Amino acid sequence: MKIASFGMRLFVVPLLAAGPAFAQDADVPKASEPDSLTIGLGAAWAPSYEGSDDYIVVPAGLAFGKISGFAYYTRATTLYVDLIRDPYDAKVDLAFGPAANLRVDRASRIEDARVKALGELDYAVEAGLFAGVAVNRVLHDYDTVTARLSWLHDVTDTHDSFIVTPALEYGTPLSRKSYAGLQLSADYVGEDFAGTYYGVTPAGAAASGLSPFAIDEGWKNVRASLLGSYKLQGDLTTGGLGLFGIASYSSMLGEFKESPLVDEAGDADQFFVGGGLTYTF
Repeated sequence: MKIASFGMRLFVVPLLAAGPAFAQDADVPKASEPDSLTIGLGAAWAPSYEGSDDYIVVPAGLAFGKISGFAYYTRATTLYVDLIRDPYDAKVDLAFGPAANLRVDRASRIEDARVKALGELDYAVEAGLFAGVAVNRVLHDYDTVTARLSWLHDVTDTHDSFIVTPALEYGTPLSRKSYAGLQLSADYVGEDFAGTYYGVTPAGAAASGLSPFAIDEGWKNVRASLLGSYKLQGDLTTGGLGLFGIASYSSMLGEFKESPLVDEAGDADQFFVGGGLTYTF
């Protein structure tokens, strides 16, 4: 059974959420497979910004597939394109290519009046590269373990800094119709990113009532995510309608946990729950 429609590269995209959603990735189509596209739409319950204790309902979506042998997939609000064409039945798959992200954090729908007084931020467009390695058939014939590292940098001068994200993932079908995946990841961010999203200037403190706060680069958070998918039409090897669901927990770390936007106006513990419908062409 070849898992082509669902799996470890099925990723939820919270289109309007301030905080990212994190799901699992799916079996990436290989060069010998036909072009494919899976899209999904749904809703999610997410923090109004990463570090907030106010939660909002937001639209959610996903997309992944292959064009001319090159796999592409979304993860949260990030698009990845794998430029390496691995053999169809390879034991080890290598991945490398460009990545681009739209960061919507604190750009809209801020619920806390103190954080709102700091002012909304512009959307940030981040571009960079990623590399990874996937080992197939680890515990049985259909599972995959993936290690990946991505680097992104703001190209719109919103925070003018970088984000490095290592991730480790495991995915396996549970039946001919269902799939589950687990992801562990973390984010290391630059000083300008930290100051833009989690620092409070003296002027900002006077306007908001939050404590002034300066912050350096460092590990921002760690995250664990669990994904489930189920085909309503056909099975994991065919097209048609399906369902996806995701639950994620993230914990802010170090100085980011001590930021007034988290410690005074928010919460270091972050949760995300979402789901919806998919269709595979």
